[in-house]
Amino acid sequence: MSEQIPAAQWHTRTETPADVPTVREITLAAFPTAEEAEILDGLRRDPAWIDGLSIVVTDESGRVVGHGVATRGFVDDSPVLGLGPVSVLPQFQNRGAGSAVNRALLEAARQIGEPHVVVLGHADYYPRFGFERASTHGITVPFDAPDDAVMAMTLDEGKPLPPGVMHYAAPFGV
Repeated sequence: MSEQIPAAQWHTRTETPADVPTVREITLAAFPTAEEAEILDGLRRDPAWIDGLSIVVTDESGRVVGHGVATRGFVDDSPVLGLGPVSVLPQFQNRGAGSAVNRALLEAARQIGEPHVVVLGHADYYPRFGFERASTHGITVPFDAPDDAVMAMTLDEGKPLPPGVMHYAAPFGV
């Protein structure tokens, strides 16, 4: 079992152009295929990209060990964010780096006034950040996915989640 690193030892910041090659390598290492890295490459060139919503997490030495991004999506005609891909180097997984990058990413989205976020992810992981099953809010996806893996959350309690079909940025290919 890997040693848990206290959250205070993880540092997050907005991705810089110099981070891009490292982030790509992290994404390739974190997933079994290159699909997520290719999606990320496509997102960087897509109008759905939002400056300030590509976040890296570093260890105490400043080494980038993880990354998360949120891009423009829509639930029907309502703007939302699509969270992901989120990746952490395998040797740093289950040590708090992913949680640090997710929390920083959600806070950055909140700070720029984004009202909602949708994620396709592990049902036992994302609820710790406030995500709930999207279907309970009337949100669906246009592809087959386990109902409990499609989750959504509001970042502005004054704006309830809109019902409808989630439309991801074009590089996701769905």
